[in-house]
Amino acid sequence: MGEKRKSMEYLLTIFMCSAVQNTCLPPYTFQEIFPDSYTCMTAGYQKALDKTIEIGKDEVNKHKIYIKFRCDLGSENQLKGQPL
Repeated sequence: MGEKRKSMEYLLTIFMCSAVQNTCLPPYTFQEIFPDSYTCMTAGYQKALDKTIEIGKDEVNKHKIYIKFRCDLGSENQLKGQPL
């Protein structure tokens, strides 16, 4: 009972897509390791919002850009060239 559980680590991968062109750019996995699903998800929503604002209303509307993301269990080893 006194055994410590190893905490899970999460990696955030973001995808930027265009509904007009029906395609997505290659996914981008952030270097940051998140300690839990909640922290990863809230970071994903914030990064998606920040990128949407950076792109701007005109470009988002013109290309019907949308951003999606996922939080995967992972580790730093996966950031060193190993697939998710």
